[in-house]
This record gives sequence, C-alpha cells and structure tokens, in this order.
Amino acid sequence: MLRLRGLAETAELSRLTGLDEASVDRLLESEALNRNVTYHSGRLVGWALSPKGRAEGEKLLAEELDRESIRDRIEADYLEFLELNGELLGVCSAWQTITVDGVDVVNDHSDTEHDLAVLERLEALHRRALHMTASLERTSSRFGGYSRRLRAAHARIVAGETEWLTRSTVDSYHSVWFELHENLLANLGRRRSNERQR
Repeated sequence: MLRLRGLAETAELSRLTGLDEASVDRLLESEALNRNVTYHSGRLVGWALSPKGRAEGEKLLAEELDRESIRDRIEADYLEFLELNGELLGVCSAWQTITVDGVDVVNDHSDTEHDLAVLERLEALHRRALHMTASLERTSSRFGGYSRRLRAAHARIVAGETEWLTRSTVDSYHSVWFELHENLLANLGRRRSNERQR
C-alpha cells in the first residue's frame, strides 16, 4: 500500500488495509528496523518505502506472479492500460487547457461545446477502462476495487461534479488511474520512465 500511496500516515494505512492502528504501527516499526520503510517529518509527513523496501516489494510481487502463473495475463492488461493511458492523459489535458489563437491557456470552462466533447471522449474511454479493470480484478485481488472507484468518480462527473475528473485531493478519475498505473508497474517491476505510450 505504501508503494501506491508514496507517503502515508498510520491512520490512513489502517483505513486502507482494514488493520487496526496498533497492528499497523507494529508492522511499520518492524519494517523500519529492517530499513524497508522510513518515517518523514517536516512539510510532508508519513511513512514511505525506502529504496531497499521498494526492491524487496518488487521481488515478492514477481515471485507471487510467477507462483500463481498470472504474469502473462497482467502483462496483457497492462498493454491495454498503456493504450488507454495516452487517451486519458489527452482527456485530462483537454479538460484543463484550451487552445486560443494558437496558444494553450487554462480552460475557464466557458466553451460548453468543448467541455461536452471532452466528456464524450471520457465516456467512450470509461467503458473500455472498465473492461480492462474487470480483467485485472479476475486475475488478482491486488487489483480489487479499481472498477468500483472509477465508476464512482465517473458517476460524480456525470452528475456535474466535474472536479472529480482531475482533482488530486479526492479519489478522482485521474487519481484512481494514477494509482492503478503504479500498481501495474509495481507488479511487473517496470518504471514509468522506461515505458512508451502505445
């Protein structure tokens, strides 16, 4: 969970894992002794994986994929994800910026026709995304919940709460997508910097 969140406090990890805070604290303290996690204080506060912990986590995930013989299925869904990823990034960019006289400027959402066209692109992508997340969820419980969370964000967007497309402080469509991307990379031992959009 720390790999997906990047930085998290005990209370958030407790909520996400379903473990009580005392149990989470014990696990974190044990992993800190093994130098797999570190606690950050200052402007950004919380627990994070160390480079050693990140490498160990990837090793354990790779062993699990091979033991359960699911690597090929996750690879296939990852390739579909990459195809959709370029499209989603395009949707988010078009939602946040608009071209005026050849210059990209912040979208003030006064061009209703433009915004409706962007939301139509999201609608078409959403159906394909749910097909991909359903496949992942059938393959491994590690991907459980992504279909539900994307549906929830999409429903709020359709209801007019369009901040649920890109806002980083809520479980927005883009936030869920970003986390799913990190989950795929962690499971497959890949790096964002090494991948190409399809």
